[in-house]
Amino acid sequence: MNVLYHHRTKSRDGQAVHIRELIAALRLRGHHVEEWALSRGDSGAMGSEGGLAGRLAARAPRVCYELAEHAYGPMVAPRLVAAGRRCQAEVLYERHALNNSAGLRAAARLGIPHLLEVNSPLTRERAGYETLVLQGWAARCERRVLAAADRLLVVTDVLRDILLQDGLEARRVVVIPNGADMSLYAERVPRQHEELVVGFTGFFRPWHGLEGLVDALADGALPPGARLLLVGDGPSRADLEARAASRGVSERVRITGSVERQAIPELVRSMDVCVQPAATPWASPLKLFEYMAAGRAIVAPDQPNLREVLGHERDALLFDPGDPRAMSAAVVRLGRDAALREALGAAARQRVLDAPFTWDANARRVEDLVAECRAERGLV
Repeated sequence: MNVLYHHRTKSRDGQAVHIRELIAALRLRGHHVEEWALSRGDSGAMGSEGGLAGRLAARAPRVCYELAEHAYGPMVAPRLVAAGRRCQAEVLYERHALNNSAGLRAAARLGIPHLLEVNSPLTRERAGYETLVLQGWAARCERRVLAAADRLLVVTDVLRDILLQDGLEARRVVVIPNGADMSLYAERVPRQHEELVVGFTGFFRPWHGLEGLVDALADGALPPGARLLLVGDGPSRADLEARAASRGVSERVRITGSVERQAIPELVRSMDVCVQPAATPWASPLKLFEYMAAGRAIVAPDQPNLREVLGHERDALLFDPGDPRAMSAAVVRLGRDAALREALGAAARQRVLDAPFTWDANARRVEDLVAECRAERGLV
């Protein structure tokens, strides 16, 4: 199968991981994948903005940024068509981006199915969490693109329900959660050190409540010698460092900053308790699947999209996201109960294997969907 894979992702974060992992899984299954992107996001540590282009785009006036997004589709579509013809593409797989009509235009001209991977309701997300100046135009563009795709690949049942409420046809909306690369977690490696390590990977944001973990460490709620390992960077890093210093536990709080992707598995394996502090209501957080694949005990918010993957006291401890002390309380409970940590970690890893929540499984689902869509179009 020849796949033309298009995305508009510059940053080196979970988006880039998803792209790299799915492309790799498709290639391992023997498919030719032609990746097309103005900026592939291959360079830079995880958590970076994607180099100079990403930093400049992030600092542009918002209305100019959004106008450039709308211009991207008609500008890029002819180049996508040319790439598709060169590689004899049988399907156009695209990661959905706001105000982006490039894949819709190119797939129509090539006469091939358009599979659109949707990770969030982007108009709603940007209007609610960031800034969206031309909101009406964005909503109309998104509706047109979603309505035209042969299949919409969403990451949670919650997100599927949102799209169905917006009037999209149920048979075209398929749930494929994120996953883990089990070759990076080929076996469950037991922890070799006596001191407890509570860890987190990702982007530090003020509402994550990681300061509560620093306080639990300083107050002696965690076992003697316990440490925090915070992998990543973000706007709340300085506050975390200042809090650790003021509470006298700086030497027991390690913040790595942005790290290379290949360093993540070993860092996760060095943790005893892994924390997912917060998640948007429709997300399928990549870090959860890596925590699970490593067989580590997990603390995460009790909300519908995460309950699609985790069960309270089955393979994680789920806390009330409305209670500011609940996350720390769950971490403290696990810190004091090694047997519970072991049981939850083993169950979490088995859940990944049984589902399975892997990139190879996702690639197989894509294969099946491409075959369905080509048959519907009468293509051989």
